[in-house]
Amino acid sequence: MPVTKKTAADGKRQEVIVLDSKRSNAINIGLTVLPPPRTIKTAILNFDEYALNKEGIEKILTMIPTEEEKQKIQEAQLANPDVPLGSAEQFLLTLSSISELSARLQLWAFKMDYEATEKEVAEPLQDLKEGMEQLEKNKTLRYILSTLLSIGNFLNSTNAKGFELMYLEKVPEVKDTVHKQSLLHHACSVVVENFPQSTDLYSEIGAITRSAKVDFDQLQENLCQMERRCKASWDHLKVIAKHEMKPQLKQKMSDFLKDCAERIIILKIVHRRIINRFHSFLLFLGHPAYSVREVSVHRFSKILSEFALEYRTTRDRVLQQKQKRADHRERNKTRGKMIIDVNAPCGRHGSSSSNSAPSGSQESEQPQGLGHTEDAAEHEHMKAVLRTSLSSSDKESSVVPGLRTRIRSRPGRGGGGGGGRSLQPRTPVLEDTQICGDDAADEIMERIVRSATQGPGTRAQPRERRRSRANRKSLRRTLKNGLTPEEALALGLADSPDSQM
Repeated sequence: MPVTKKTAADGKRQEVIVLDSKRSNAINIGLTVLPPPRTIKTAILNFDEYALNKEGIEKILTMIPTEEEKQKIQEAQLANPDVPLGSAEQFLLTLSSISELSARLQLWAFKMDYEATEKEVAEPLQDLKEGMEQLEKNKTLRYILSTLLSIGNFLNSTNAKGFELMYLEKVPEVKDTVHKQSLLHHACSVVVENFPQSTDLYSEIGAITRSAKVDFDQLQENLCQMERRCKASWDHLKVIAKHEMKPQLKQKMSDFLKDCAERIIILKIVHRRIINRFHSFLLFLGHPAYSVREVSVHRFSKILSEFALEYRTTRDRVLQQKQKRADHRERNKTRGKMIIDVNAPCGRHGSSSSNSAPSGSQESEQPQGLGHTEDAAEHEHMKAVLRTSLSSSDKESSVVPGLRTRIRSRPGRGGGGGGGRSLQPRTPVLEDTQICGDDAADEIMERIVRSATQGPGTRAQPRERRRSRANRKSLRRTLKNGLTPEEALALGLADSPDSQM
């Protein structure tokens, strides 16, 4: 390596640079996230976890100087005793002064990694164990599998005793030719109808869902790697013990490695037993014995988890459709019936319709929602407005100027002849009469609009089916031309001729 002298950053002194620029920059960048070099040396010798964390140890492992770098730095220092070394060279020289640096760092890294690595192996094994127990005790899964088997036997005209679980992937894809509904939809409908105590399945197999995210082949490799690293750590501890090492620290590391070795052995036994239990569980499900060992745990868990998620979505949709049909049937029960207030007293409507039509036709003539007190009062007020309009039309022959109207002369009210019709000539109408008619029309229109736009929440019971509007007359024409005596008598706005005589 060529030895060069470069001016330091402050421009006042020179530094001896031995490393190439790429290596020097990498070390200088790594020093920015590490404690001072003198602190690093003490921390490595004492395995001080407070001074260096896991990331710092991994960073130092990439900076370990080679023998060639160590020799060149020492030669450059001897050749230029008055010129200081660069920061990267000084750091590598400090690391090279630590005996068995690589062994110390690897032992320390294993110690700090062990808890997380063991958790990554133990938790998936626990999830797989719980998942098999959940599937074995789950009744909803039995209902679904038996329903699918029955449907398959019916469609294929066979009497099969079972089917492979891999077929669950195809269940959402098979559809009927009429309604284009999937086989899963039909099976879910049958399960919901015949087994109302069934659940959505997905919420009850959470352990299987977690197991579907784990590669158990990689888990087995991690377990073997833990064993290899533990054995290598024993060798590192023996090498470090030959040099200066505190007895207390040596005993602490030795106890840690013994505990790790015992836990790794137990983990290997647990792994073997759970995998054997998984194979037995496949036999319990009816899987052929010759291909049990070929089934992947990850593949099995993924199929069941995805099927359970599809089933939950389909089940929610089926329940919504079932609830809609029930609501529709409930609405049909009251369709076409009269809307009345069942809690109202019997004499409630009698007072409001004392001058109306006979009691036989009173109910049919009542407007919708008259069972309420407010609606009854509204009805009475509109009848009064109509009476006022009728009386004003009797006094004045026309409402709009220039229009011909036909009126009937009433007996006993002076000179007209017994019920004959007469055309009244065009005459101007007084302003008071026109204003009175306009106010009455505006008030009636306002109340009709208010009752028509009344919100559905104010009605306590469903609305009755509307009657035909074919025989109804225009309100505006009625207000302009007035009511005939027969119409006024039918509406209860005038007294009958018999009662007058």
